[in-house]
Amino acid sequence: MMHRLDAIGDRKLREILLFARAQPLPVTADEVAAARRIHRNVARGRLERLAEAGFLVRSFERRTGRRGPGAGRPAKTYRVAPELSGIEFPERRYEQLIDLLVGTLPERGRSERLHETGVGFGRELAREARLRPAKSFRAALERVCTALGRLGFQASVAEVTGQRAVITTPTCPLRPLVRARPRLAGLDRGMWIALVAQALTGGRLDQLACETRDCQGDHADCRVLLTLGVRDA
Repeated sequence: MMHRLDAIGDRKLREILLFARAQPLPVTADEVAAARRIHRNVARGRLERLAEAGFLVRSFERRTGRRGPGAGRPAKTYRVAPELSGIEFPERRYEQLIDLLVGTLPERGRSERLHETGVGFGRELAREARLRPAKSFRAALERVCTALGRLGFQASVAEVTGQRAVITTPTCPLRPLVRARPRLAGLDRGMWIALVAQALTGGRLDQLACETRDCQGDHADCRVLLTLGVRDA
């Protein structure tokens, strides 16, 4: 079985993984082959190695939408696996360091400081990903997901109903940290609010509310619930 560090250290495998993370849906060997201009068998072999290392999860689905006799064989797909911990060598224990730093803050006002720090981090991600604003809520969310994909974090818009939306992500940038230290969840919520505010024309932080779910689960993707609307003063 391939070790995670061996997989991520291989440039060709890393390129395939980054491609998969930049897509909103699971990928197939044919799609990877076309995108990377390699033979389908080579693409399938690299996808299999990434699956063995735990970065991808194999599945089967019908891409044509047809069912029943004559629908053809389901395509083998590879979706990005939930990222539960950071990849480090040697282990840096940054989550412990950050937790200790947070512990030095006075309890009064600590949650606000965490939120503000998360907002600052979200703005840095938006700047690095060259995130540009859109006029509609849905378009803004889609741009956030595309921008995160450029940074190597897969995210997709699961639903938008009026002023409420859900983004799902197996590789939330802060999930390993929040999973290790749940009290730091305010950082995560601040990051998502800042990203969406940066992506929405005229967007303001006080227009957005965020709730994160499934961060502590072993297998589920994170679900980020976002609400657009002016908060009460």
